[in-house]
Formats: sequence, structure tokens, C-alpha cells
Amino acid sequence: MSNYYDQIEIEDMTYDPVTQLFTYPCPCGDKFQVFIDDLKDGEDVAVCPSCSLMIQVIFDEEDLDEYYEK
Repeated sequence: MSNYYDQIEIEDMTYDPVTQLFTYPCPCGDKFQVFIDDLKDGEDVAVCPSCSLMIQVIFDEEDLDEYYEK
């Protein structure tokens, strides 16, 4: 089992329809990142590219539909 820094609801993350990337601020100053397609494939972990922290994204698969429409 992985140790997550936190569990974050998908509604609290920022979505960029151009890059199809969800982001959330990391304490190190960078941002946790996860692609919408990774979430759709069942991956629920967003990682920070600058440090070793990870968050678990809390969502239902149908929540992603509204972001695909953007």
C-alpha cells in the first residue's frame, strides 16, 4: 500500500482542457499532476514532479464526463 500525502476530491483540483491535466498545489511549491486519461484508466494517484509526494484523487468515473466535454 502506498503512503499518500493527502486525499483530494477531484472538484478541488484545477483542470486544464488544453493539456488534459489535473493539478493541485504541492507543499514544495510545484503541483501534483495527473492526466484525465490516467484517471479514466483507474489510476487515482497524482504525483509531484519536483518531490516524492503523492496524493490520492477521490472521484467517481462519471465525474470525468463533464471534463471531457470541456
